[in-house]
Amino acid sequence: MAVGLRLALAVGLLALSSSVWAAKKVDLDYHVRLLPQSDQAEVRLTLAQGSAVRSLDFDLGDGSHYSDFKADGQWQLTPGKEARGVWRPAADKASLTYRVRISHGRKSGSFDTRMTPTWALMRGDDLVPAARLDQQDGVELVSRLEFELPSGWKSVETAWPRIGKNKFRIDNVSRLFDRPTGWMLAGHLGSRRTRLGETEVTVASPQGQGMRRMDVLTLLTFVWPQVQAVFPRHPAKLLIVGANDPMWRGSLAARESIYLNSRLPLVSESGSSALVRELAQVFGRINDKQRSDWISEGFAEYYAIELVRRAGGMSDERYESLHKKLAKDSQKVTTLRGEQISPAQIGKAVLLLSELDQEIRIKTRNKRSLDDVLRGAMRLESVDTKEFVQLAESVIGEPSKVLDTGLLQ
Repeated sequence: MAVGLRLALAVGLLALSSSVWAAKKVDLDYHVRLLPQSDQAEVRLTLAQGSAVRSLDFDLGDGSHYSDFKADGQWQLTPGKEARGVWRPAADKASLTYRVRISHGRKSGSFDTRMTPTWALMRGDDLVPAARLDQQDGVELVSRLEFELPSGWKSVETAWPRIGKNKFRIDNVSRLFDRPTGWMLAGHLGSRRTRLGETEVTVASPQGQGMRRMDVLTLLTFVWPQVQAVFPRHPAKLLIVGANDPMWRGSLAARESIYLNSRLPLVSESGSSALVRELAQVFGRINDKQRSDWISEGFAEYYAIELVRRAGGMSDERYESLHKKLAKDSQKVTTLRGEQISPAQIGKAVLLLSELDQEIRIKTRNKRSLDDVLRGAMRLESVDTKEFVQLAESVIGEPSKVLDTGLLQ
């Protein structure tokens, strides 16, 4: 009797576990048709079974970049400074189609993203805006992205795994709604590829844009062992895109991808590297909150210097000289707190982190360092200044004198 009961219980549990794990897979396909003559992309989302999703509630920003919405099912647009669009798909196969403007200009006359007759440099985050997904229980969306290129355009690059000529698999384990984020580039391109550790690296730019692709790969190869030693998380794929003026003359990390203006030096006169800084952002993925922007920005700049130094690319004299310059430039800084912080505040944050590293090494007899604090911050979903102090003190094993400062109040 007892054996029969145990057997029935085991069978019941097995059936229950298999029903829990056997999520129903529903295809979600993104189709992007690039239209350079109108500086737009036509985006189509297609659900193989619309009834799997109750609603998708999109954040459309100020709404000015999106137009021409057509939907199978219900579409409700709320215009304004914080425009939203809610799609309630029809029950069977259902599509939502709209157009999005690609080129985003700045007041300075430069561009954050741009489309020309022969190429487009864009962000997936703009192609498919962030959305709140309300789906049926036991459903898993399987997402793919496909590009339809204009006549004569040769190729497209994204940071997602390629599953066809212009087709990619979108799978973000940290989000319920898989959408194609990160930098993307299409058109007449020049590319260089290599494998560094576990990561497939691609450096791509439109032809004739002066991007020093081999220089970028060489610097990455040089610092990569140090990157691997510091960061426990390595992306399967990394895309670096670049273009010349009138693209914005800066650098910016996105999901597993980096934008780098092709005029930027890979290592500046001061000794820090914009490329390595964005690399630290991609690998670290630290989300700060509550006016604690100094944590992610400070870490990125600190490791932009530190990784080059550890790789043997910076002498002790140049390291000291760089720190003196940071001290001079940031001498008037009285606080590191703020939503967006200035270059002077970032410099001050680097000096604070350097002092903290020294304090940790001395108090733990070189058994621990700032690297341990970084890894702890990476494990958190988000981190604020108070949590950062607690994290650092747990590494040290006692209160930190360095972090007992008015800069963090």
